[in-house]
Amino acid sequence: MARFDEVKATFWGEGLYGVQPPLTDAVVQDAERQLGVRLPASLLEILRVQNGGVVADAWNAFPTDVPTSWSENHVPLDEMMGIGRHDGQPSLLDTAYLVEEWGLPSPLALLSGDGHCWIALDYRACGKFGEPSVTWFDVEGNTELPLAADFQAFVERLTAAAPLDLDHTDGNPSAS
Repeated sequence: MARFDEVKATFWGEGLYGVQPPLTDAVVQDAERQLGVRLPASLLEILRVQNGGVVADAWNAFPTDVPTSWSENHVPLDEMMGIGRHDGQPSLLDTAYLVEEWGLPSPLALLSGDGHCWIALDYRACGKFGEPSVTWFDVEGNTELPLAADFQAFVERLTAAAPLDLDHTDGNPSAS
């Protein structure tokens, strides 16, 4: 398992898709007010390196012990939303709208997803000012899968999707 600081240093991939302007304390305070939650310090550390965007290939999957609608053994983290309102890019600030639109539980802060599936900070057990767990939500399958007790533990278990996509019995990519 990679240590948080190692992952943080190489977390972001190339490209500008989803990248918001650099994070400031004022932006964080405004976001927490709008979201109605306290964001984890470990998330803010990563967003201070780069405020959202494409996740590096080395960290674009979270392994699971059970199959999901995405894969037999992982969920994707191809992009992670930052905080802001830049050029119509997706943002954590879109959470309230997206939670309502997709019928998700609350309170959450959405980190990544496409509408059908989401990875979110889950505040239901800890309250709006506690340390949220990280949960996978499959809207179409009406299922949820707890991934990690907190965001730092989530980041420390991230890995590359490519090896997970291989079917270990014959070496061919699995159908996902």
